[in-house]
Amino acid sequence: MKISLKNKRALVGASSKGLGYAVAKQLAISGAKVTLVARNVDALKDNVNELNKLTNIKHEFLEVNYNEFEDYKQKIKKYITCNPIDILINNTQGPKAGDVESVSLGDYQKSFDLLFKSVVLTTNLCLDHMKKNKWGRIINMSSVSVKEPLNYLALSNTIRSALTSWSKTLANQVGIYNITANNILTGYFDTERISDLNSEKAKKMNIKIDDVYKAMEDLVPLKRIGKPQEFAYLATFLASDLSSYISGANIPIDGGLLKSL
Repeated sequence: MKISLKNKRALVGASSKGLGYAVAKQLAISGAKVTLVARNVDALKDNVNELNKLTNIKHEFLEVNYNEFEDYKQKIKKYITCNPIDILINNTQGPKAGDVESVSLGDYQKSFDLLFKSVVLTTNLCLDHMKKNKWGRIINMSSVSVKEPLNYLALSNTIRSALTSWSKTLANQVGIYNITANNILTGYFDTERISDLNSEKAKKMNIKIDDVYKAMEDLVPLKRIGKPQEFAYLATFLASDLSSYISGANIPIDGGLLKSL
């Protein structure tokens, strides 16, 4: 089975590092022309240079700050108007950690702008081109916490759950145009985000960070944390013609972490 994304244009959010960049890299290796989106310009330039050398395709980047919604709105609208997208990977940095009692109403609003409004806006901007072409792939990078909420991620649990419902509604509506929409429910992966969360947890619990990682690994039936490229393989499959009958799905990639069916 060989995946070819030749002549497809992809836009990958939060792709300066971590899972976002792993996905961008695998899409590029599979033949797509990729636009990397994030706020770290130096990292974006380095990544684009690496992808250009790796694939002999001219890739691009767009500097945005997902925390500044109005500015993001202007930049992404201008870009997509001139650069139609076939494969949209919706991804942003996560909101701050905290339980229900430690976050404010203002925090929920910021998280809504970050995790929900930016995704709806970007998707809507891509839909006209996808409908005209009768082909499109919309992939939302989400979390296993939409099925089993994590106490220390109240903001993420709440807003990502809303996005999951919206994505299913979208899939029902755009399927007639041969456009698919799916959510990848992310478990524990070796990224800076996990490192930051584990550092915070270690401080709160007054334990070593290695102990936090060990406890995390013990929760996973495969007894390890995932590699970013493993996530990227799934995203690239969902972006291809080979996944044409998968839509409206919530697909966990978590080493068996979720306890629910």
